[in-house]
Formats: sequence, C-alpha cells, structure tokens
Amino acid sequence: MPGTTEAFTEAPIYARTSGYLKQWFFDIGAHVKRGQLLTEIETPELDQQLQQAEHDLQTAQANLQLAKVTADRWVSLLKKDVVSKQETDQAVSDFNAKRATVDSAEANVRRLQKLQEFERIYAPFDGVITARNTDIGALIQNGDNTGPKELFHLAAIDKLRVYISVPEVYETAVKSGEPVTLTLDAFPGETFNGTVVRNSSSIDLTSRTLNVEVDVDNPTGRVLPGAYAFVHLKVPASAGAVTIPTNTMLFRAEGLRVAVARNARTRLVPITIGHDYGSTVEVTSGLTTNDAVIIDPSDSITDGSPVQIVDPVQTPDQARVAAAKTP
Repeated sequence: MPGTTEAFTEAPIYARTSGYLKQWFFDIGAHVKRGQLLTEIETPELDQQLQQAEHDLQTAQANLQLAKVTADRWVSLLKKDVVSKQETDQAVSDFNAKRATVDSAEANVRRLQKLQEFERIYAPFDGVITARNTDIGALIQNGDNTGPKELFHLAAIDKLRVYISVPEVYETAVKSGEPVTLTLDAFPGETFNGTVVRNSSSIDLTSRTLNVEVDVDNPTGRVLPGAYAFVHLKVPASAGAVTIPTNTMLFRAEGLRVAVARNARTRLVPITIGHDYGSTVEVTSGLTTNDAVIIDPSDSITDGSPVQIVDPVQTPDQARVAAAKTP
C-alpha cells in the first residue's frame, strides 16, 4: 500500500510577543535539543509597558499603605466613640479598594513579565529545523494577531509515521502490533521495518478504506519526512485458493472458465474469483495446485480437445501454468 512518511512530532513555531527579530541561532537542517534557544526578539514597547506597570504598582502600594493607616486609626477612634461608624466604614472600604488595586497591578506586572520571557523562543522538543521564515530585523507579530507569521518549523524525525488506506476487503488482516516492511524509491533494493500501531476502526464511506498508522524507527535520519513509501502487509490467503495469470481466463456465456490439461485433453473448468491483483487473480474454487492451466487459450477451444503440455511452470501458491498446443 502506498503512503507518505511524516514526522512523528512536528510543530510550527510562532512568536508570543511582538517586536523585532534580534538574532536567530539555528538554520534549516540543524538538529536541536529541547530547551535550546532558537531566537531572540527585541520588544521596546513591551519593556516600556512593564516599567509603567511597575511604577503603577508602586503607586498603588503607597496608596494602600496610607489607606491601611487611616483605616486602623478610624477603627481605633470608633472604639472610643470619637467618630461615627459611617466614617469608619468608609475608611475601611477605601482600604479594601486600595488592596484590590494593588492586586490588580501585581497581576498586570506578572502578565507583562511573562510576555517579556517570550522574547526568547526555545525548542519545545528534540528535532530538526525544516523551515526558517524570518531574519534579523524582521517585524514580528504575536500569535494573537490575524495571520501571524511562522518563524520556524520543527520536526522530530527519529521516528516516522506512515498512514495508508487499506481496502475494506483486507481490513481483517490489519492487526495492531504486527510487523511490516517498507520500501522506498529513494533506496532501491532496501527494506525498512515498521509496526502497525493503530487504525481508525472505521471504514471511510467515500473510499471504502481503513486508515492505518505504521510507525518506523529512523534513528539515523536516513528516511526523510514527505518521502513516498510502500508498506507491505502480509495478507493471509484463502484456504485452498490459488493464483493464475489473467491471460488464462475464458469469458463464456455460461460464465468464467479456465482451460486445464487433464489426461491429454482440455477441460473447461468453472472458477470463482477472489481478489484481483492486476496481472494475476486469486481463484477460490475450481482449481488446485495440481492443475495444468493453459495460457492464452484460443477462443474456439472446446471441452475435450486433445492437448500436449510443452513447458509447465509452477510456483508454491500457483496452479501449474502450461504452454500447450492442440493438434
């Protein structure tokens, strides 16, 4: 089954804060480890916003301190019946409002500090840089803006995924955990080992196929994501089935027939077709591996015609294919 190799994990890398690209440290093809610094962004506006927020916090803290002293004083005077309860409640309420203002200012400072940390972008996992779409001095827009620009694309290629669409007639042969082999046009004569890890457990209504995932270990990175590959699945043959070339079949009014040589005579045997493999077909009934099937039989051949086997050829799962001539 044909398929395309995909990175086991891949992710586009965007900026979380706006500014100008100060420096990048890795280009395409570079192998990076999780946590390595990929790029730095200059954020002059954010830096100024953080300074303003810190000063606002200091102002709120000073007002809170004054409100606390005032509230404590009014509470103390209330106990001596020097001031009214209304005035005391106003002072305590003002203190609580000032405390909430400080909490809000602290939260704003923490938010801007977190945004400032995004000036440095780190690799989220081990992988290879497959794309770099920015350069020094470029304007960077954060991910909240419409249409943010991707800075890097990172892919983990030490393991690859291959998704294949298995026809419905073979879905019972697909079992998770079974080993499979892969071949690629880029590596003629070589095979790679993979494992069926999961399937969609549902037949696609349009293509009548089962979506199957095959994982392939790729520690050396020889196989690249996006490569065209063929996954070879072991499909069990039907009991008693044989395969024959398509040029042995006769299409008659009474049904599909195959000419076989038995006791120096032709016999037109009715057969039942299983799977069609293109140049060969699977015959589920009517033939055995001991039958000598005549290739390219004449349309005028009849049952009981004398026949002489010239060159029989047989493989383990095929009926004998014979070049034959009739007198």
